Amino acid sequence: MLINLFSVLITLGTLWLPQSFYFAPVSLSPAEQELFDLINEYRVSRGLSEVPFSSALTQVAQIHAKDLMENHTPGGRCNMHSWSNKGPWKGCCYRENHKNPGCMWDKPKEIAGYESPGYEIAYWHSQAAVPAVALDVWKKSPGHHAVIANLGVFKDANWRAMGVGIYQGYAVVWFGELEE
Repeated sequence: MLINLFSVLITLGTLWLPQSFYFAPVSLSPAEQELFDLINEYRVSRGLSEVPFSSALTQVAQIHAKDLMENHTPGGRCNMHSWSNKGPWKGCCYRENHKNPGCMWDKPKEIAGYESPGYEIAYWHSQAAVPAVALDVWKKSPGHHAVIANLGVFKDANWRAMGVGIYQGYAVVWFGELEE
């Protein structure tokens, strides 16, 4: 009886819950794999360890890259760490003053059940997100570079998980300190 009830609940949950709200294994596209490899190669060249692949953070990255492409206005008042209200998540506006960090930090838990804050770097190009170009732009941006290379406020971060998403003009990478 208990097993049958559990099966019914799982079936109902599958029918009623948004797809992005329960964890499903994901894979990287060739461009996403290239960006993942480039970031780790760059870290190793700086004497840092590679960051392991995270299915949960990749799920968040892929969803966010698509949300940004479909709903974000480049140059608007909300930066690329913002989320629209057009999905099964809480929409939020993340501004340059960083007064709403939960808008970013909490998304991995909300979307993929990742039980640690997530830290995101994002890139946009009007034509297409090219992995090597995205990394070059991030290396020239002090805030993004700090995340990738453990500098400044991130010098003591112990990245144990990385997820990558690329969708058309957007590239998104999430870092976390919780092993998957």
